[in-house]
Amino acid sequence: MTEYRARFDAEIDFVNGGGLRAEGFRLDLPSPDLGEAEIGELLVRHLGLALVGRVALANLEIVAEPHRGSRGVGAVGDVSGAGHEASDASRTERPVLVDLSHTISAGLITYPGLPAPTITPHLTREASREHYAPGTEFALDVITMIGNTGTYLDSPYHRYADGGDLASLPLETLVGLPAEVFRLTDATGRGIPAEVFYDRELAGTAVLLHTGWSRHFGRPEYATGAPFLTEAGARHLASAGVAAVGIDSLNIDDAESAGERPAHSVLLEAGVHVIEHLTALERVPVRGARFTAVPPRVEGFGTFPVRAFAELPSGSPVA
Repeated sequence: MTEYRARFDAEIDFVNGGGLRAEGFRLDLPSPDLGEAEIGELLVRHLGLALVGRVALANLEIVAEPHRGSRGVGAVGDVSGAGHEASDASRTERPVLVDLSHTISAGLITYPGLPAPTITPHLTREASREHYAPGTEFALDVITMIGNTGTYLDSPYHRYADGGDLASLPLETLVGLPAEVFRLTDATGRGIPAEVFYDRELAGTAVLLHTGWSRHFGRPEYATGAPFLTEAGARHLASAGVAAVGIDSLNIDDAESAGERPAHSVLLEAGVHVIEHLTALERVPVRGARFTAVPPRVEGFGTFPVRAFAELPSGSPVA
């Protein structure tokens, strides 16, 4: 069987600064029919690079030539998700859990322009005493809030009238997902590009974007200059078959654009859950944790707060 290799010059830039340059690089190919973008992705996988922001190839030539053992051949488009299943032996009897949710309180401003929650008593403890035996009392309270409060999950119905609502979401897409954390706290730009994700197999995972922006949560600084996922990044994750994408920022999209919401549109159309306003992602390892974010089963509703958390692998230190 004829084997093929690519020869090219390459420029690779990283989202946190710096770059690589190569001349006359040769790379094994699984097929001679790959385009420049696919070969660029193979190059990132072969080199094992993380936090790639841009890959540009020049003088590309595909030749019939025996393979030399490049890593990543056959990986482009492979959505098997192999290697992300944790064994039962890796679970401790009492696993370490990391809470990734913001606390909801009366008056909390999550997103500028949206109403803050109000919490009022329906039945006070004092008033309840006349309904129960001596020494027994209860508090019944009412909370009024928009679904976009605190740390919340977006279902397809949030964006599309015919999309699945909160009540339709299968638990297996919300509980115990293999977590892939991307450290972006030192990125030099706001937009997170597709190239960042080239070095990992992401099918069936929860991709968690750790930007560090949650440090501003609840303060005016949170509203401007926030990191976001680019449309190209969203398209890559959707095509990779991820189950969920979470970010510790104001919005998965650029909230300072003219109203465009490409990341929401692409991900939710593909049935990928979106979780916004995460926190404490610095406590979750890059690989090996499990992620859970479950909203209540509300019919005809698209967005609701979740108690998002990560289950750390066995032996992980408590941060």
